[in-house]
Amino acid sequence: MFRLVPALLLTAVLPACATEAAPIPADPPAATAKPAPPNPAEIAANELGFVPVLMYHQITPNPAGEYDQTPAEFRDELERLYREGYRPVTAARYISGDLDLPAGTHPVILTFDDSTGSQLAFTGTGAVAPDSAAGILTEFAARYPDFRPVATFYVNNEPFGNDPRALPWLAANGHEIGAHTADHANLASLDADGVQRELVQNVRAVTTAAPGVTVRTMALPLGVYPRDRTLAAAGSWDGTPYRFDAVMLVGSNPAPAPYGAIDPGGVPRIRSGRGAVPFDSGYWLDWLAAHPEQRYTADGDPARISFPRHLAAEVDARWVDRANPY
Repeated sequence: MFRLVPALLLTAVLPACATEAAPIPADPPAATAKPAPPNPAEIAANELGFVPVLMYHQITPNPAGEYDQTPAEFRDELERLYREGYRPVTAARYISGDLDLPAGTHPVILTFDDSTGSQLAFTGTGAVAPDSAAGILTEFAARYPDFRPVATFYVNNEPFGNDPRALPWLAANGHEIGAHTADHANLASLDADGVQRELVQNVRAVTTAAPGVTVRTMALPLGVYPRDRTLAAAGSWDGTPYRFDAVMLVGSNPAPAPYGAIDPGGVPRIRSGRGAVPFDSGYWLDWLAAHPEQRYTADGDPARISFPRHLAAEVDARWVDRANPY
């Protein structure tokens, strides 16, 4: 697909009595019709463009490493994303191509690894801690109702301090819960049985804590594949199978659109930050702002995939029936 030259590898009225005439019901209020989406060419729609998948770890007042942000930095990044027209979707919706976004906006996937208390915790009254990642997202969406406060949390066993409220809260609030192995294992150090055990035990822990949840995506701990890479996406252990729609990397560049040359077994992510690491979110958001033609821009119609005509060859065969070149 593109175009990008990476610097790194890159949700009766009761009847009247018989002696009275029944009243004539009032006309129902006219339904407010959803406006037709604009002409894709007028908004430079490109649903084959790049999508930033941002990776976060700790949200803490005292960052201990390059993967961490302060609450103020996280709020600043959300402000920038909103101001520049980004709207969050989960990793599962992204990889399935289920991107129902307003015309002219851009998808962004917010991902959180390691299920720490800085990402989700509760106050003494049971409210979500306001300076946790989940609390900040909730507060941000209250101020900007068109910013869906959804993220994908890649959890280990005993997530968020093993608080039993955590995973049900995430599921009830539209977040995605993904796999990150039971013990944050270096999968390359395990044999095939060990890899599958780590992932099955992780999926079992999630679905036990949050019944009804389907674990659809996973993130590689440390960004390291097992020796048999196929086991990151599918396998079984102790009679329980697992299969993930996407495997997320620790990367340094935006991800392809889901309708083109995407490898579900290795979806790149961008480490969030403003200069702490090379090619972080600040770098790539600047780059996408400077090259808007390379960025995924929604046409406002989920039934079609709009893009400039010269990109027609990039549409994967699964999506050609929805292709809308202009």
